[in-house]
Amino acid sequence: MSVETYRNDSAYPFCPGCGHGSILDALDEALVTQQIDPARLVIVSDIGCSGLSDQYFGTSAFHGLHGRSLTYATGIKLARPDLHVVVIMGDGGTGIGGAHLLNAARRNIGLTLLVFNNMNYGMTGGQHSTTTPTGSITSTTPGGNLEHPLDLCATVGVNGAAYVYRGTNFDADLSERIVEGMQTPGFALLDIWDLCTAYFVPNNTFGKRSLMAAQEELGLPPGVLYRREVDEYAAAYRAAAERSKASKPLRVRAMVPESTSSLDRTVNIMVAGSAGAKVRSAARMIAEAAIRSDLYAAQRDDYPITVKTGHSVSQLVLSPRTIDFPGMDKPDVIVILSEDGRRKASRYLPDMKGAVFVVPEFAELATSGTITVLDPKSAPERIGKSELALAMLAGAVVHEGLLDADVLRRAVGAHPAFAEKNLAAVEAGLAMTGVS
Repeated sequence: MSVETYRNDSAYPFCPGCGHGSILDALDEALVTQQIDPARLVIVSDIGCSGLSDQYFGTSAFHGLHGRSLTYATGIKLARPDLHVVVIMGDGGTGIGGAHLLNAARRNIGLTLLVFNNMNYGMTGGQHSTTTPTGSITSTTPGGNLEHPLDLCATVGVNGAAYVYRGTNFDADLSERIVEGMQTPGFALLDIWDLCTAYFVPNNTFGKRSLMAAQEELGLPPGVLYRREVDEYAAAYRAAAERSKASKPLRVRAMVPESTSSLDRTVNIMVAGSAGAKVRSAARMIAEAAIRSDLYAAQRDDYPITVKTGHSVSQLVLSPRTIDFPGMDKPDVIVILSEDGRRKASRYLPDMKGAVFVVPEFAELATSGTITVLDPKSAPERIGKSELALAMLAGAVVHEGLLDADVLRRAVGAHPAFAEKNLAAVEAGLAMTGVS
């Protein structure tokens, strides 16, 4: 059964003489021509007069924030590449969401963007937009607009769009151009100029002929301006993923519980050191050993944006029950490796009730917790800077009875590339705490 219209029974709400309604009629005609299943069609819009459009079609729709419709549409297309996605934006939206416009074009996302370009913000009072012609009178440019209008077509064209068209709502072949855009694999933009009869027309004595003249005067010619064959991103992404899967199949290393822990409470552990000391890697090793012990484990890391300088802190939660929140109010165990780490841990030390493991330089640390000094020099073999975190953390969790030493050895030994160093670090940590 053929679809005779994709419109519903509601009347458009636009001002008399506004061009938005005729653009939507052209869209409806284009959809009828293609006979697209309404269930496989999504119209995405944002804020502005054009943003009212999606509710007048009997299709799926998504209405979002001003200038962001392309981001929503991109997500829809990537998740469901089988869908036809039509995006409706005003010139205001393309200005506010300019970065999204550029990225949709350069990625060549399979979207068809209809820009309802009436050269001002028609819904909010007729302010000038990025496409307002130079010299035009608006509520924010009463003396005439000093800015040159943004060339939407050239902007997306040079950045990779597959199909680019400029015209007006008066074009007799507008529906045909919309069909072309929708049937072009990749990103298609149709910059459709129309009249805002509430603000722009009265302020500038503007009409149908003025639209044509303005395009010529501004050097923005009408017609199909760009047309190229480019791989559509959603399809190309999936093809690349399949190739990668075939050449490098994903190997998932399962961690199966191999013993049962006696831990009957949730324990919060904080290991605080400096960048480059493998703090996060050490915490991950302990978390893996916990999972092998049939415990739940969660890890949160904190480090500055400089990454290779400053502090490196990991918060580790071990529990026999499901962990709903991976953060901690107060740690039960703190391991301090450096001055950077001491500063980050300092706010917890005065009220600390649990165990604090430190290197010798912090032996006199002011804390209400129980201090245990772990001296790397007392280890049977030299402990390097990158092994100290694992050594001290391993010694701390075994000393406190949180994990079994043998499970910890098997966890670190499961990583062949680093097994020798990691096992040596664990043995050093056990030796420093006097446990085995």
